[in-house]
Amino acid sequence: MNTININEKFSKFSKKWHPHQIAIVDDMQVIIAKINGDFVWHSHDDEDELFQVIKGTLYLQFRDRTEVVKAGEMIVVPKGVEHKPSTKNNEEVHLLLFEKLSTAHTGNVTSDITQTQYPKI
Repeated sequence: MNTININEKFSKFSKKWHPHQIAIVDDMQVIIAKINGDFVWHSHDDEDELFQVIKGTLYLQFRDRTEVVKAGEMIVVPKGVEHKPSTKNNEEVHLLLFEKLSTAHTGNVTSDITQTQYPKI
């Protein structure tokens, strides 16, 4: 058991849309990511996904609306709900995500940005 400094972990990488695992809690993983621009539309058939914004503003698009999630706020996307994370005005956003170990990066979609393994930092 060691304290994890989230800001220090963010300083260890710069690549966008490339999550890094910082902890495991039972069958769940805590990951951090830096994002910029648009992700892909996707869903996770069997897993919920929690997004907490550490820095910046996340625009989480759903087919019928967009939720604006600011630093210090979080949102849970229920399993099966199609969504697309994005940022605006070239802003770099820092996210903490909490999800099952089985959760695929781009869910039911394969893309050139799909990651199959998250580096542990």
